[in-house]
Amino acid sequence: MSDQVLYRKYRPQKFEDVLGQEHIVKVLQGALKLGNLSHAYLFSGSRGTGKTSVARIVAREIGASDNDTLEIDAASNRGIDDIRQLREAVRTMPFDSKYKVYIVDEVHMLTKEAFNALLKTLEEPPEHVIFILATTELEKVPDTIISRCQTFVFKKPSEAILKEFATNISLREGYKLEPQASELVAVLGDGSFRDTHGILQKIFSFTKEKKITSEMVEEVTGAPSLFLIHEFIESIWKKDLEKGIESIEKAVSQNIDMQVFLKLILHRLRIVFLLRYLKNLKEIDEHFDKNEIDFLKKVANEQSEHINSKTLVYLLDAYQNIRYSFITQLPVEIALVKILEN
Repeated sequence: MSDQVLYRKYRPQKFEDVLGQEHIVKVLQGALKLGNLSHAYLFSGSRGTGKTSVARIVAREIGASDNDTLEIDAASNRGIDDIRQLREAVRTMPFDSKYKVYIVDEVHMLTKEAFNALLKTLEEPPEHVIFILATTELEKVPDTIISRCQTFVFKKPSEAILKEFATNISLREGYKLEPQASELVAVLGDGSFRDTHGILQKIFSFTKEKKITSEMVEEVTGAPSLFLIHEFIESIWKKDLEKGIESIEKAVSQNIDMQVFLKLILHRLRIVFLLRYLKNLKEIDEHFDKNEIDFLKKVANEQSEHINSKTLVYLLDAYQNIRYSFITQLPVEIALVKILEN
């Protein structure tokens, strides 16, 4: 199977299939029902959030056939000549539909001259043409273009949504994800349905086992082991700088993504922090198995002086700084030292 098989197989085909974008779906459904169509829409949001899928659904809902739905990759067709050709093409009538729909993906990649040429078309579009522009970098789209479009911002799906999504896809494919496995897949999916599909594809290709454990996910994705995460938490809990640095070095030697490593640590430290103030925390049962719940409760009950809000802030800062550091583990090491010296 190719990496895109699951993504294509489970791509939303109607508004009811779209997850995590209720604020957009509700408005579009209402507008289409009333016949209030805009001549141009602009969908923005991070990759894998469903922009192109919703664009295709809009085209389908207004009755545009496959012949009259045209997708353009602005990253490959970004020059003024490409847009001039587009301007000529929009003048022709639809083949077998009332509307022609042009879906322009990664529209921010257009050159300045191409944007100016597109602007003229957006200002006076033919009645039979609807543009749906999509971008992952809204700040690079000129205000003149944005002002002529009805704009929708796609949210990253939460980890709860991605966890349910991964669990349901697995079941439909004949697999069962253990709770911790689905939680790990959701974290690694990082707010992208497409990336989550890709992770599941790798897992299903990796094993004939129908029950997927967190250990399998770790092996396939290169995610840090639970032991390594617990070791780092214990270093804070027991004020053991040497153990903490050692766990970071192990993560580096295993070529583990530092942001993923720290994200999984923050997940658990947040739970420990909340457990100190909330006796009945339902969230813990939804995300972790019994062994880890016992570990997290033990850390919470020990009342370590370093498991506090300041520690979370230091680690959150480190998470943000990793992307800017040419030594990726350095922000984590600095944060650990700050935590344990206070």
